[in-house]
Amino acid sequence: MDRRAELSEFLKSRRARVRPEELGIKVYSGRRRVPGLRREELAQAAGVSADYYVRLEQGRTDNVSQEILDAVADVLKLTGDERKHLAVLAKPVRRKRRRTTQRVRPGVQRLLDSMTDVPAFVLGYRMDVLAWNELAGALNGFDDKRRNVPRMVFLDPALRDFYPDWEEVAAEAVDYLRLYAGRHPDDPELAELVGELSIHSPEFREYWARHDVKDKTFGAKLLQHPVVGEIAVSYETLQLPGDPDQLLVTYTVEPGSPSEQALRLLASWTAPERDPRRVAPEIP
Repeated sequence: MDRRAELSEFLKSRRARVRPEELGIKVYSGRRRVPGLRREELAQAAGVSADYYVRLEQGRTDNVSQEILDAVADVLKLTGDERKHLAVLAKPVRRKRRRTTQRVRPGVQRLLDSMTDVPAFVLGYRMDVLAWNELAGALNGFDDKRRNVPRMVFLDPALRDFYPDWEEVAAEAVDYLRLYAGRHPDDPELAELVGELSIHSPEFREYWARHDVKDKTFGAKLLQHPVVGEIAVSYETLQLPGDPDQLLVTYTVEPGSPSEQALRLLASWTAPERDPRRVAPEIP
């Protein structure tokens, strides 16, 4: 992943979203060749020279100040996640990424297994599912081969029925993957994953080209389980202490709802199969 190219394409995509009229710029029909703001218009609105902004968009200003980034972000009306993404791309931390094996601590696996009524799993690099409890496996269909969320969403046809709001789920997966790419531009496995999905999924190519970013925090999803039917879940994402690249994801349902009844039914069917000694194989 080329950081400078990522920065350039991200800023271009954000400029294209802002209408010149929003900044009081008069637009004359037939005289504009680009959608949204021109570079010089953005520079003037942000209070920097056009030449400096061009160098910023080309990734040639590693020492750019936070004040300038904030000014550009204000003009582009960036979200909180987009502001963080811009800062990561424009002010990279020089570090050499090592090829490491991801491991889930035994205590975390025990925590997952103790949550017998709550589907829970751990996400790692590139949205790989590192570990899960039995209820999460029964609900989401995780196994030793089906454990990368973007790959499942875009390459498994069954997931389009499993997620009635598939387009929204797919977009969220790409948005988080793009955010991760900004933090880890030298991850070769990420490049392989993006290449694989780009070849086999036109929807992924479309979403990836948007350059949208969104952190994985909390929200709601509607699931259509093939056995117990519709389940509306709320999810919470928590960063595990000691490892910022591992996220604990939990699903909960509204008490007394049909979703709770369906989840309890699924839990009763999976209970005899639980093995607290099970640990997911490692992912490099």
